[in-house]
Formats: sequence, C-alpha cells, structure tokens
Amino acid sequence: MGFLADALARVQPSATIAVTNKARELKAAGRDVIGLGAGEPDFDTPDNIKTAAIAAINDGKTKYTAVDGIPELKAAIAEKFQRENGLTYATNQITVGTGGKQVLYNALIATLNPGDEVIIPTPYWVSYPDMVLLAGGEPVIVEADKSTFKITPEALDAAITSRTKWLIFNSPSNPSGAAYTEAELKALTDVLSKHPQVWIMTDDMYEHLVYDDFKFTTPAQVEPSLYERTLTVNGVSKAYAMTGWRIGYAGGPADLIKAMAKVQSQSTSNPCSIAQWAAVEALSGPQDFIPRNNEVFKDRRDLVVSMLNQANGITCPVPEGAFYVFPSCAGTIGKTAPSGKVIEGDADFVTELLETEGVAVVHGSAFGLGPNFRISYATSTEALEEACTRIQRFCGNLK
Repeated sequence: MGFLADALARVQPSATIAVTNKARELKAAGRDVIGLGAGEPDFDTPDNIKTAAIAAINDGKTKYTAVDGIPELKAAIAEKFQRENGLTYATNQITVGTGGKQVLYNALIATLNPGDEVIIPTPYWVSYPDMVLLAGGEPVIVEADKSTFKITPEALDAAITSRTKWLIFNSPSNPSGAAYTEAELKALTDVLSKHPQVWIMTDDMYEHLVYDDFKFTTPAQVEPSLYERTLTVNGVSKAYAMTGWRIGYAGGPADLIKAMAKVQSQSTSNPCSIAQWAAVEALSGPQDFIPRNNEVFKDRRDLVVSMLNQANGITCPVPEGAFYVFPSCAGTIGKTAPSGKVIEGDADFVTELLETEGVAVVHGSAFGLGPNFRISYATSTEALEEACTRIQRFCGNLK
C-alpha cells in the first residue's frame, strides 16, 4: 500500500504477540490449545495495589498528570533505586511511561540519528531491533554463546565502532532467562569504560525474578563511572503482576530524561493516573509476596527443564531468572513431523507443535538465536505438565 510509511517496511510485527493471537484464534475455534507464548505472570495483582487504585478513583485522581509521572511516583521510584540498587536519582532524573516499552522507545527516538548504531546481544527481546529501526538507527547484533546465552567482553569490544551510540542490555533475559553475575557484568562494563561515546540502556524488568540465591546487579551499580551515560529501565509489570496497568520507568541523566519527556508529550502524554497511584503502592508497600511468587516460579522452572530434557532432540539449560526457558530443538532438525512436513528450523518446529499437539511457543529465530524456542512458565503447573507431556509426545513421534 503506497500510502503507508516506508519505515514500516523495515520492521516486523511482534512474534510473541502473533503467537498469543494465534493461540487465541485456535481456542475460539474450539481447539484445545495451551498457550505458553505470553510473557506475563498468571498471578493476580496484589490486593493492596488494587485497593490503592480504587482509592485513587474515589479520591478523584482521574485528571491529567505531569507528562512523565506524578511527583509521588517519581519519589517512590527514586527510593526504590536507592534502596535496592544503591543508585541516587533526583526526581528530574526519573521518567514514567506507559510500560517499559515506551520508555525504551522514547530514549531511542530522543537520541538516534541516521547511521547511529545500537548493539543488541542475542537472544534479544523481539522489540529491540525493530524499535531501533523505527527510530532511524541501525541494530548491530552480537551473538551470545549458545550454551550460556551471554556475550563475552571480547565480542562486545569487537562490535563497538565510532558510530555506536547505545548498548541495550537485558539481565535476566527475555527470552533465555540467563542472568549475568556481578563478575560477568563487571567484565562488560570494563569494556564500556574504554568507549566514552557508548551509552548503556539496561532493561532490568526481571530484576526481582531470580532464583537459587542469584544476586542481581545493574551496570551503573557495578561501575559507578558509567552512571552519567546509563539509562536504568524498570517497571512494575512482572514482579508485581501488573502487566495490564502499563507502568514503566527509568532513571538517567537529567538532560536525557527531559528529552524523553519531550517525546512523550507529543505522543501519549501522561501514563494512566490511576495506574500511577497503584504503582506508588506497589513500590512503597509490602514486598513479601515477591519471594513467595518466586518459589512458585522456581518450582515451575525446575519442572519444565526436567520434562523438556526428557524429550527426544530437546536440550534445555537451567535459567537463572525471569520466567522463561529457551531450549534448543537442534536434535529435531531434519526429522519429519506427523503431518509429513520436514522440520528445517525452529519456525517449522513450533508450527508443527502447535498444529499437532496444540502447544503454542515462540520460535527462537524471532529472538535472533536458533534453533531454539521460548516457553513462558508463568502459567499453572497443571498446564505446564500437560504442555511438556505433549512436547515429549510430539518429539517422540518425529521420524
């Protein structure tokens, strides 16, 4: 269609949303489908957070707010950064957006010029490269070690050029669940310290979802000299089971935060006022439900990893965090599915799995690394057991 912008030809629709929509369509048509594509907790938003939102409605806090967040939420975010990450931000260094995705996008729109490069390690969240492209930049993909899903300092250093403006860093990772230890992160920040033109956009959305006594750290915390060129992004969606409330936030240099607010003022303006007051309670209220939820997630992770490693042709490492596993289906490549289709890659694997067994997962190539697939274990244990049983059966029937 000639009317549409040429820029749209550079990007692809979100693969994770596409899988979720496909699963919904099949369910609506009467198919028995287990959807493991969505990256959101199955837990309900805690009652104290819902109560705070209801109180905000009853108190008439339903008007426009400051473009990038109410003062009370910015103060709660600043306190969270100090309390949990040892990072000090003034309120003019805090921005609030309609989800973490908008915060990331605002930063890219506010900073990228044609030809600017953004380093993105694999496997990456599906939206990173496309947001860079929409903002006029050039994604530079750095492939991770396929056994750890982490990049090496040497690979990072080799990818940096005079045109590099950002590194987008995500730990724990969507889609792999891999998380960098403090020592591993320090090795990367040592590289970045040598390249003063490179800024760090760290997506810490899964900060609280770590297991087995893993200690989370963030780049500006590990290397304070990078503080002035780091945008630390987070949100309430995952740990607080608030995906639909759409509140993301970031701390960073005041000039960058001001520029991001300028972008937001001409797009969505302020995030939902009610959701902002709910986020104040989320960050400032009781946090004891998070470790309880994490115990459930850990049990589900261990179940899924164990069952997938019993499936023919599947190898599934144990992730440190988030609520995803990213198993390899390399052992199924070249085999024939019950439909007669030869599996030539991870896209074929997930398509045939959905058609044959009614299990919806996301192909790894959508995240820049294959042959793998992503499973979200943020669903009921019963659904996970049944889904993994179906995956075992599917793999067992490959010829």
